[in-house]
Amino acid sequence: MSTTAEYLVEGMTCSHCVSSVTEELSEVDGVTAVSVDLTSGLPSIVSVTSDAPLDDATVDAAIEEAGYTLVKSL
Repeated sequence: MSTTAEYLVEGMTCSHCVSSVTEELSEVDGVTAVSVDLTSGLPSIVSVTSDAPLDDATVDAAIEEAGYTLVKSL
């Protein structure tokens, strides 16, 4: 059974930002899908679907690796 979690990510402004975050999160074990609702000037909502619930620290590390900041999980 898959699970979907939403995160607020700060600093994303364009499709390249979306690609970077999507690529890093897709490499996390168990992640099956990533969707980004880009909101320029505000934190964007990133939805991550995975086989099992993900550890927030793992998600935070992937987002930081892409160059952005996890504000909070929703």
